[in-house]
Amino acid sequence: KVYRHGKKLAVDGLTLGFYEGQITSFLGHNGAGKTTTMSILTGLFPPTSGTAYILGKDIRTDLSAIRQSLGVCPQHNVLFSMLTVEEHIWFYARLKGLSEEQVSAEIEHILQDTGLPHKRHSRTSTLSGGMQRKLSVALAFVGGAKVVILDEPTAGVDPYARRGIWDLLLKYRQGRTIILSTHHMDEADILGDRIAIISHGKLCCVGSSLYLKTQLGTGYYLTLVKKETVQSDLGRQPLRCSLCLQVWRLLIGRQEHTGPSCCQ
Repeated sequence: KVYRHGKKLAVDGLTLGFYEGQITSFLGHNGAGKTTTMSILTGLFPPTSGTAYILGKDIRTDLSAIRQSLGVCPQHNVLFSMLTVEEHIWFYARLKGLSEEQVSAEIEHILQDTGLPHKRHSRTSTLSGGMQRKLSVALAFVGGAKVVILDEPTAGVDPYARRGIWDLLLKYRQGRTIILSTHHMDEADILGDRIAIISHGKLCCVGSSLYLKTQLGTGYYLTLVKKETVQSDLGRQPLRCSLCLQVWRLLIGRQEHTGPSCCQ
């Protein structure tokens, strides 16, 4: 993907597969190309060259059919301040073509899964930021979406709301293909069945968390902080213990050590 007014490749020869029943974490720095890739998959931006297939359909020619089974949660909440939580679920469910009976069941299902039954009749403008974000994520799954694309779903929320969104995604993973972008390594590690690391529009590596740690990891880090008044010549010699720890770096007032592979 190359934007009209620039020569920089936003997405450069990216080839990657996603699988049903898995969460694939797109991990990368800001500007790495995560959002552009997701925008291409959802039809917001056309690819400059190349294509992608979702459920066997080409995004260049079958986007309308793809969107019937596609759910999206962008970086920013797409909520209407004058509508209640229940009305939002009703609105998105009807857009997906659900019948009135199916809509009623979907409303109850989403309210229970998000922990928002007590906010059923509350306008979204009165919800906390964490509640708004959780609702936005849940709306991407309305209508039984089989492919769900989430752009930084936990951005800007507190740790409690963040964990609630994680639980929601893990609950909805079965039978779906979920793609989420993040620049938090812990989030990619916890949620991702596979992690794809992207930088400057290029795919650097992809695999399970364990595979990437085994192939690219440098071990675990142990940081020891001592009081300035304590006299010790520990920094002058290797730290030896049953874990075979070795001095890695010595800083003023602080010593950092890392264990070799045998300590993992």
